[in-house]
Amino acid sequence: MMAKPTTVFATKPSPLSLFVVILILCILGFYVLHHPHSSAPSSTSQNASHFQNLFLSTSSNSTISSYLRALTLHPHLAGTKPASDTTRYVLNHFTSLGLHAHTATYKTLLSYPLRSSITAHFSNGSYVDLPLTEPAGPGVVPAYHAYSPSGSAFARVVFVNYGGEKDYHALGLLGVNVSGCIVLARRGGGLGRSAVVEMAEANGAVAVLVYGDGDTWSKGFERGHVMRGIGDPLSPGWAGVDGGESLGLEDSEVLKRFPKIPSMPLSSEIANSILYSLGGAPVPLEWRGTLRSKVMHVGPGPTILNFTYQGEKKMATIQNVFAVIKGSEEPDRYVLLGNHRDAWTYGAVDPSSGTASLLDIARRFSILSSSGWEPKRTIILCSWDAEEFGMIGSTEWVEQNLINLGSKAVAYLNVDCAVQGPGFFVRSTPQLDSLILEVTKKVKDPDSEGVSVYENWAAAGGDNNIQRLSGVDSDYAPFVQHAGVPSIDMYYGRDFPVYHTAFDSYNWMTEYGDPFFLRHVAVTGVWGLLALHLADDSILPFDYVSYANELQLYKNILSNLLDQQISLHPLTMSIQEFASAAKEANNESKKLRLQETAGCFVDMKKRAFNDRLMLAEKGFLDADGLKGRKWFKHLVFGPSNDHERLDFFPGITDSITRSTGIIERERLTAVQHEIWRVARAIQRAASALRGELT
Repeated sequence: MMAKPTTVFATKPSPLSLFVVILILCILGFYVLHHPHSSAPSSTSQNASHFQNLFLSTSSNSTISSYLRALTLHPHLAGTKPASDTTRYVLNHFTSLGLHAHTATYKTLLSYPLRSSITAHFSNGSYVDLPLTEPAGPGVVPAYHAYSPSGSAFARVVFVNYGGEKDYHALGLLGVNVSGCIVLARRGGGLGRSAVVEMAEANGAVAVLVYGDGDTWSKGFERGHVMRGIGDPLSPGWAGVDGGESLGLEDSEVLKRFPKIPSMPLSSEIANSILYSLGGAPVPLEWRGTLRSKVMHVGPGPTILNFTYQGEKKMATIQNVFAVIKGSEEPDRYVLLGNHRDAWTYGAVDPSSGTASLLDIARRFSILSSSGWEPKRTIILCSWDAEEFGMIGSTEWVEQNLINLGSKAVAYLNVDCAVQGPGFFVRSTPQLDSLILEVTKKVKDPDSEGVSVYENWAAAGGDNNIQRLSGVDSDYAPFVQHAGVPSIDMYYGRDFPVYHTAFDSYNWMTEYGDPFFLRHVAVTGVWGLLALHLADDSILPFDYVSYANELQLYKNILSNLLDQQISLHPLTMSIQEFASAAKEANNESKKLRLQETAGCFVDMKKRAFNDRLMLAEKGFLDADGLKGRKWFKHLVFGPSNDHERLDFFPGITDSITRSTGIIERERLTAVQHEIWRVARAIQRAASALRGELT
């Protein structure tokens, strides 16, 4: 008879004994944490450091140079055949590295020139047909403003400086009226093209010419768009997918996005020939300190311009390209890195320096993957289309994916013009400030031997000068201002002289912008390390105390602008509540790290805590958006109608501007209501950070 197998029963541990074991482990971990020399670093920490070092060590300036060369062989304006070729180049690069890549296609309204002319009639009876584009290679689009209406004007010229409200006020004091005139404005002063045209239109001008006021590259024409708002004008608030809803060109919602008077860019060389011929009132004293041109008079006339522009708006296909590196632990949490691909001309700086950097990040992440790296959270590399027409590619995608982005996006990291020249610049939502400082300490400075990016930047006051994201000048705008995603935008150099001209070429970059491509390497290093931290750090590196400090600063500035009849008490109390929640979050973060180091089981706690860190930014959104511009939801960072006052609390700023000229009681009520709206938004953010119901 066969013997029966022996069955061994394991003794089930009691709940008390399990508790004792876990407690001992936690105590031992706490001891190790406070006696760091008694134990080696954790394997997780070692792995993270290893892959960060590997990422930095695999940099290659020659590789980035080769990418930039390929991207800038031809002009690639959105909606054209060369733009499609660039799309395939980026897609093929991602797939050749073994990354999972795909495209997202949209049908959107773009704008192109057909013909234009300007003839200058001078006071001595002579007239000259002015050249309206650079001596450029094949395929370069003529100089124009996208979405400008077709039109003609035969009128005297008035110089309006930057074309802002203060400038028209200064002209008014001189008795100069621009009604019925063609205005000539220089770029700058914090005003976008659409704002310059809108202001000229409001003052009765019949056409607008805009030039860059500089001595270098004086033959360049700065192209751009003059549409109000961002995204496809035919699908405001939803994605312009094939077969989806699309408004008509005559719809009131569409018409209000476009100016009613024509405009176009001029080179500074052409502009100066007009400016030097003007008579009339003298240039206001307050303009002269910043004018590079020796302009003596503002007009009107006696020079008269005969100006004609004809363009067309038409539907075009645009494509965003994505590469996805799936997260191993939290595949439903997304760290997004983005750059746009389309350019007005060759686009070596704008945007191909950023695209080349994005391609190099893909290459380096592929090397990390082949070495065993898997990000904890999903990383998505995003190559946007039609940014130059008003952030259309990124906006359509954000609108299409709004719910998932709202609940699952960790952060969006934007690089547009990666390299324009010397000097590191960065803008961010404030909870990411500390991470920026940490990462820039790990990357070598491209212009100084033996120091980090941080050291050179800090020496110039950089760590105290992180800018914010209230503008609408790059693809971070839909992420921050519509979806409430924590974001960063960074670049080397700014205000480069060949911006949006046919001279923005590979040759300009190799001669002036970054001859050895070391600045490209630095931007790529910072960009990639930011992504690695956000994808791999077990607890997200967000610091909302920095955000609270920023809000307090804004409140203090605002208090100096408002009279005592308007109460800032709601704002004061909400900021105090937010600061308290931020401090609690920092303490909770430290506690979780202690428990994690001690080997305690805190995975679910960490995920819940990270979600609160992610979602807090959404609290600053308001469903009604800014008054008259409901698409812009963020009440702390967003575009203001008063471009010269504040770059925060746009709703409050707008209410201050709108309230002029109405009765006192209504004025106070309007401003006070906006203060309450911001206070409620800050309270929502504090509540989200705490993760508790009232």
